[in-house]
Amino acid sequence: MNNKLQALSEQELHNLAMNIVGRQLESEGYEFMGVNSKPKKNPQFVCLKEKQLHFIVVRNVVYPNDPGIYDYGLMIKIKEQASKFEAKTYYAGVGLYNAEDQNLPVYLNEAYIVDYNGLLEI
Repeated sequence: MNNKLQALSEQELHNLAMNIVGRQLESEGYEFMGVNSKPKKNPQFVCLKEKQLHFIVVRNVVYPNDPGIYDYGLMIKIKEQASKFEAKTYYAGVGLYNAEDQNLPVYLNEAYIVDYNGLLEI
């Protein structure tokens, strides 16, 4: 194995997932009101689109976990918080996998697979 391979840290994986979701939001006309890149500080994005506020929780998901499955308790808490602002709540799970072998970590400057199906309304 090549010793120069450097696995991405949890924060780097989270930032990559945030960038993927952020680009989608930007392309769909969302206006960013607040961005939080800390993995445990929710929501990661507070956006405005067509005068509607949106709270978006982003999670990077490692193999073999399913990026479509979320922490129900956490999302209900976020939804309750969002309702105080008449905001919609979304979960964005982004699977990030090593392109050569999904059982290996994602390495810096190496190919990876993105498994992302867009925003899931809660």
